[in-house]
Amino acid sequence: MSIGEAMDRLVRGGLPVRFTAYDGSSAGPPDAEIGLHLKTERGLAYLMTAPGDLGMARAYVSGDLDLTGVHPADPYDAMVLLKDHTKFRMPTPSEGIAIARGLGLSHLRPPAPPPQEHLPRWRRAVEGLRHSMSRDAEVISHHYDVSNRFYEMVLGPSMAYTCALYETPDATLEEAQFAKFDLVARKLDLKPGQTLLDVGCGWGSMVRHAAREYGVKALGVTLSLEQAEWAKGAIDREGLGDLAEVRHMDYRDVLEGDFDAISSIGLLEHIGVRNYASYFSHLRGRLKPGGRLLNHCITRAHNKHQETGAFIDRYVFPDGELIGSGTIISAAQDQGLEVQHSENLRLHYAATLRDWNKNLVDNWDECVKEVGEGTARVWGLYIAGSRVGFERDEIELHQVLATRNDDHGVSGFPMRPDWKA
Repeated sequence: MSIGEAMDRLVRGGLPVRFTAYDGSSAGPPDAEIGLHLKTERGLAYLMTAPGDLGMARAYVSGDLDLTGVHPADPYDAMVLLKDHTKFRMPTPSEGIAIARGLGLSHLRPPAPPPQEHLPRWRRAVEGLRHSMSRDAEVISHHYDVSNRFYEMVLGPSMAYTCALYETPDATLEEAQFAKFDLVARKLDLKPGQTLLDVGCGWGSMVRHAAREYGVKALGVTLSLEQAEWAKGAIDREGLGDLAEVRHMDYRDVLEGDFDAISSIGLLEHIGVRNYASYFSHLRGRLKPGGRLLNHCITRAHNKHQETGAFIDRYVFPDGELIGSGTIISAAQDQGLEVQHSENLRLHYAATLRDWNKNLVDNWDECVKEVGEGTARVWGLYIAGSRVGFERDEIELHQVLATRNDDHGVSGFPMRPDWKA
């Protein structure tokens, strides 16, 4: 049996792209503009030992599987076609034996995964309790301590690795990121002389925005050492040292209290749903009565448990968990916070991802030089695939604004939201 024949049999719904293999076989429409080319026996072993998106990701990241008709920095058009066709149907026992024999039983020996792949969940469990401080620090480092120079090229000058806000369709990425941080500041009602805690602060973009634009004394914390070092340098370059500070530490180790406001932009995805109660309780404890908390994070379109896909879990966000905004709102309310407002920015994240892909295309050669082609391929695939997910409402982005009321129920919040749309 040829590889092309096996692909034709097993890919559910048929291949929407042209597939070719090193044995000379093929499958799929001959006139397709986008193609997949399997280059090596190792690539075949990846596909056979991990059928579906994980096997294809391994073969693609390792360079054993190539996409044609799209740039590796922006395989969006290929992802649109492939997203519903990467699940293999389960062959009957006799069919499975015939395919394995036809393709070679030696290909059932799993090759070592690419170096970009993180440990499977069971191995991570052996090495530390999920969402313990030590394990959180390790998985955050896996994702964020790639290369500050690489992130500069992909994210642009804002160094904001979160959803932007496109006030007009033709807004640039930098304009949209500024608008996002400013919306957060206005929702928090920041004023000169106030204090802000930004948990999971990344490269310090919100901290610097609050200090520079609003005269706020801002503290940011991140588990990524490279992020903290970059942020400290940016604070010094902008002359904000008297107002802005970034520390390399876990948000749970923040001892200061009585903050006027707290922002959490892109952290909750790493917390774990079971830990929402302690997360919101801790943040409420850092707020002064009348203080505001804004939580900005990726969410699901429902509130049912759903495991993260294998590619995202192994290559992008190990231990990441998503749930619907309803669960987040309930968790905040159960810890004594009054939820005042919720907003879905789903399509804004799709536009943000589009612009990150463009940056990766424009800087592809330098990005490959900086982190290697395998890691660059992971990012192109991840960004483009996520864009499709946001466009199809498989995932969303919610900002939830809450207040810590005083003992008499006074929140300081107006009868209607007071920020501009």
